[in-house]
Amino acid sequence: MEQPLLFLLKTIPEYASLIEAVKNDRNAAVTGIGQINRSHMIAGLHKDTARPIVVLCQDDMAARRTQEELQCFLGLTAPILPGRDLTFYDAAVVSRSWEQKRLRQLYDLAAGATPIQIMTWESMSLRTLPPHVLNEASFTLEIGKEYPLDELSTRLVAAGYSRCGIVEGVGQFAIRGGIVDIYSPGEDNPVRLEFFGDELDTMGYFDIDTQRRSDNLTAMRILPTRETLAGLHPKGKEGLLHDLTNLLSRQKRRKNLNVPLIDALTKDIEKLENDVHSLTADRYMALIYPEMATAADYAPQKALWVLCDHANLQRAAKTRTEEMGLQLDSLLQTGLVAGELCDYVAQWEDFTAGLRGRTAVYFDAFGGSAYPEAAAPSLLLPVTAKQLPSYGGNLDAAVSDMTHYQKMEFGTLVLCGTRHRAELMQQLLREKNLSAFLAIPLNTLPKSGQILLTDGTLPYGMEYPLSKLAVLTEGQLIAKTEPKRRSSAKKTATNRQKLNSFTDLTPGDLVVHENYGIGRFVAMEQIKVDNAVKDYIKIAYQGSDTLFVPATQLDLVSKYIGGGAENANVKLNKIGSDAWQKTKAKARKAAKDMAGELIQLYAARKRQSGYAFSADAPWQKEFEDNFPYPETDDQLRCIADIKKDMESPIPMDRLLCGDVGFGKTEVALRAVMKAVMDGKQVAILVPTTVLAQQHYQTAVSRFRGFPVTIDVLSRFRTPKQQQRTLQELRSGNVDLIIGTHKLLQKSVEFKDLGLLVVDEEQRFGVTHKERLKEISKGVDVLTLSATPIPRTLNMALSGIRDMSTIEEPPADRYPVQTYVMEYNEEMVREAIVRELSRQGQVYYVYNRINNIAEITDRIQALVPEATVAYAHGQMKEHELEKIMYGFINGEIDVLVSTTIIETGLDISNVNTMIIHDSDNMGLSQLYQLRGRVGRSNRTSYAFLMYKRDKMLKEVAEKRLQAIKEFTDLGSGFKIAMRDLEIRGAGNLLGERQHGHMEAVGYDLYCKMLNEAVKTLKGTKKLAEDFNTYVDMDVDAFIPPSYIVNEAQKLDIYKRIASLENEAECEDMKAELLDRFGNVPKSVDNLIRISLIRVQAHERYVTEIKGKIGCITFYMEPYAPVHVEKLPQLLDKYKNTLQFSAKGTPNFVLKYKKYGLVEKEADLMISLTQRILKEMAILYTE
Repeated sequence: MEQPLLFLLKTIPEYASLIEAVKNDRNAAVTGIGQINRSHMIAGLHKDTARPIVVLCQDDMAARRTQEELQCFLGLTAPILPGRDLTFYDAAVVSRSWEQKRLRQLYDLAAGATPIQIMTWESMSLRTLPPHVLNEASFTLEIGKEYPLDELSTRLVAAGYSRCGIVEGVGQFAIRGGIVDIYSPGEDNPVRLEFFGDELDTMGYFDIDTQRRSDNLTAMRILPTRETLAGLHPKGKEGLLHDLTNLLSRQKRRKNLNVPLIDALTKDIEKLENDVHSLTADRYMALIYPEMATAADYAPQKALWVLCDHANLQRAAKTRTEEMGLQLDSLLQTGLVAGELCDYVAQWEDFTAGLRGRTAVYFDAFGGSAYPEAAAPSLLLPVTAKQLPSYGGNLDAAVSDMTHYQKMEFGTLVLCGTRHRAELMQQLLREKNLSAFLAIPLNTLPKSGQILLTDGTLPYGMEYPLSKLAVLTEGQLIAKTEPKRRSSAKKTATNRQKLNSFTDLTPGDLVVHENYGIGRFVAMEQIKVDNAVKDYIKIAYQGSDTLFVPATQLDLVSKYIGGGAENANVKLNKIGSDAWQKTKAKARKAAKDMAGELIQLYAARKRQSGYAFSADAPWQKEFEDNFPYPETDDQLRCIADIKKDMESPIPMDRLLCGDVGFGKTEVALRAVMKAVMDGKQVAILVPTTVLAQQHYQTAVSRFRGFPVTIDVLSRFRTPKQQQRTLQELRSGNVDLIIGTHKLLQKSVEFKDLGLLVVDEEQRFGVTHKERLKEISKGVDVLTLSATPIPRTLNMALSGIRDMSTIEEPPADRYPVQTYVMEYNEEMVREAIVRELSRQGQVYYVYNRINNIAEITDRIQALVPEATVAYAHGQMKEHELEKIMYGFINGEIDVLVSTTIIETGLDISNVNTMIIHDSDNMGLSQLYQLRGRVGRSNRTSYAFLMYKRDKMLKEVAEKRLQAIKEFTDLGSGFKIAMRDLEIRGAGNLLGERQHGHMEAVGYDLYCKMLNEAVKTLKGTKKLAEDFNTYVDMDVDAFIPPSYIVNEAQKLDIYKRIASLENEAECEDMKAELLDRFGNVPKSVDNLIRISLIRVQAHERYVTEIKGKIGCITFYMEPYAPVHVEKLPQLLDKYKNTLQFSAKGTPNFVLKYKKYGLVEKEADLMISLTQRILKEMAILYTE
């Protein structure tokens, strides 16, 4: 569709003059055109001049519209340069994702790699580092060149990177021997480099989750991680220190001293001397980069500047300067910036002066406003062009437009979105006696009086009266052209995921050993026994008891995770007492009972017969195509699961889990559409009135243009309206009903219910659930939950219940700009005022009910112009609903609330959140709260405040540190998920099971549940209730030099102990080679021994003791051995293998020693493997 639409421009004489002017480097001004026509011409300029283009818009809205329209015309997504907030306050943590996006775009723009760059006045005019500084601070690493590692490390630190053990976020690097991992803002993924000496040997991207390498590269670019780095001063850190000291002495010499400023400067000089990166460098940008530079300086000399609505741009520039002035005034009073360093934004006049000698094109809706002198246009082109509203599914309006154009002898082109719609439209026009032709693909323009129908879409229509051409559009942008994010190959649940809890084990943590109970992890120690070196984990128990667990048996140890509260009051077990065995037996019985109940429940459901829905109708496809965002892989998988269930005659009962905002509602609505297409009714049951209202609005907008009747049943409807709804339901006139527990009243009758969707099931009471069971007999049921269900538990339950999970966030979720800082009223005021100035709303989270009203008054006093209200869980339901409804409808600007806002509400207009005393909250709470903002495509902010000068408790400090890591959805995310999972597990298992889970720890409980399910379903052999130990005189350990980081080493040990087959062993070796370099012999032995344990267990061997020259195999007394086959096995080894049935039955193999230590180990391992293999004959019929 792109070419003919651009070809249309050739029919406009003024367009030809515009191209001519641009080719001769003359400035031109085009007037009289709407927004869509402007984008149309910009697309044409891109195609016809082959110059890089910089489009300057007044604000984010205009920039995004331009981006969307150019995407329709050209099929390419032009990047929009994001703005960023300068950091003037001391914050413990500032997330830098926006800054890093800016750096990357500026670098690409200067390098000529960006064909069209869109900027807003705000993002363009902000002071930044000059292009030559960015160029000098960036460097490229190429294969085959030499880079001494210590120099590379120094350069990375200077560029703002932080060194860590494992790379999980942008701006980090790790060095392990000759392997270096770096995550540069200039790359989409982190990169792993392998050095041979100082020479860079190979490099490739790797996946953050699995830490495994994917595609290879030949070069990578390292960009600095922030825009203002103290070390980028022309004379380095010393130069900045010198300038600051001079500034301080000047301030001290002044008559009227600015005490706050002198204090701040003294502190900052001290900071800079200690650690260059702790400085809040934005305050001193003018000292670090003496020359004023903005994004405009990055545009290549030959770039074409397109200024959209320059009168509005000028206004935006004025407003921006005033806003910045106000912000700086308050900062000057508090001494956070010095008066002489306040030059942070470019003025309109500076910018236009910079356009001298460059080519600029002005696009304005109206002529008549004065153009800047420095870059005045030498050619004025008034064009007659209109922007038409889209007909948005209103076909009658479209038909009357076409009739009108046909009378006027216009050629009309109609963009119908999809082929299917174009065919429907053609049929409709035929009924109205209009003839139209399908032109898919489009390769010609309509002739006079002709109507052409094609696919493709634009947000608005266009009319060019002088060329007698009109383009009409349905106007729903179908964003299927967006490239799907390159998702890594679907990860299978490796044993890594089962064991993630182990990565963050630190000395002092509680652990559970399956046979000995709960103890404290002390340390990891290397001990030499009988000439063989091994690693042991030291666990302290009650009293002075200590247990040493060999690293090969780490799968018996898991981190203790109880009910989610800080585990302060957990009692340690005593080794050798029977208390632990009793606790374990109780928990095992509880798990078994629960599994039994569940299995019965679901078996009964499988016996019922339900309705088998037919395959997808054409409307279904169209409904799905109308979804304006690209679906995530997880969403597509869940949709497929649900459709498959609906098409089978057994009633569906599926649980769909996923975080708020991850697109569960869309998945559910597609199931609704499927049911309605088969003439069935659908009910969506939600826990609160406000949520019902929200779902209702979503459904109405999603089903627009389809023959689906939707109604809602909740307290917001009058009794009379409710009566009418019930009547319509009975007669079958309502297809989809959304409601609260009112739907469960006896008076509600359906004509033909086919699907029931239950949102947040855990929030309905027991009586409601009973009624639910009655209604849902033989009906397909889909349950939604926002509390993520732990993966381990998922594994255990998936044997019984059908579950689908959505784990990846949708593409358009922008990162939340997060600050962790001391409470500061000025900052609070500024954050609220900024959000209100862009018509947004604010959450202020305060978690104490007793004085929440006082806090509300305090905020009201801080920001008198705002409407502030508060909400908490102990209010009457009616009051609470009123406030929440007012907030959703934008009548309240700031909502002070306890953490009740974390349940399911999705308000995309709230993009700032301030959390009071954030150090008192659990990680998962903070994470979930933070997920409440950042719902739209605007920058959103989260301020995590803690009390001034309060020494943080260690736990709280750890927590805020974790937040620091996950500000950009990094590793802390995993910890938070863990914390959340526990709550999720509590919800799912119910109170009774929760106690047992706390008694034995979450991991062990899941293991028991899994076993119980397998036993009851008959897939588990009863003989598996014993452990196998392998103790051989072989060096089997991870050398400290191979994996330096203790936590990573523990993680790898735990995963080696859980290997189950040859393929997993090979995979483990490949991963070790990739992440840490060549696998040492002692690690290889460790992996082989781990596999021997699995094989021995299958042969009912409980212990293998290996001494040089003699290996003993102890057997499980009840092993189902065919005794008559024993001689057959012994004969193979002519007297070297002996069997004894005394005490514990055992085999002893005696063999000749080798004499060489390395060879001994190999010989012992291979003999053991051989005998285990031969033992198979004892178990075959």
